Amino acid sequence: MSKVSKAELEQRALAALEQIRPFLEEDGGDIALKEITDDFVVKVELLGTCTNCSMNTMTFKAGVKDAILKAVPEIKDVEAVNFALNG
Repeated sequence: MSKVSKAELEQRALAALEQIRPFLEEDGGDIALKEITDDFVVKVELLGTCTNCSMNTMTFKAGVKDAILKAVPEIKDVEAVNFALNG
């Protein structure tokens, strides 16, 4: 298996975020890719109304995390940098 560059992983992760961005923007929110760590963890930041929405944990787990993991199977995990997941 050839080694995939971090830049390619980032492009694929960004493409996945573009697919869900319209749904976040509909409710006044957005998302930013902060980094991909050396151990293949994507760090994202929810923006706008998403930062303190009561549904942000569900949005993150069922939307953001799933989209990235499906689009970029090399990624081991997805973490939000600006809120704690409940459960």
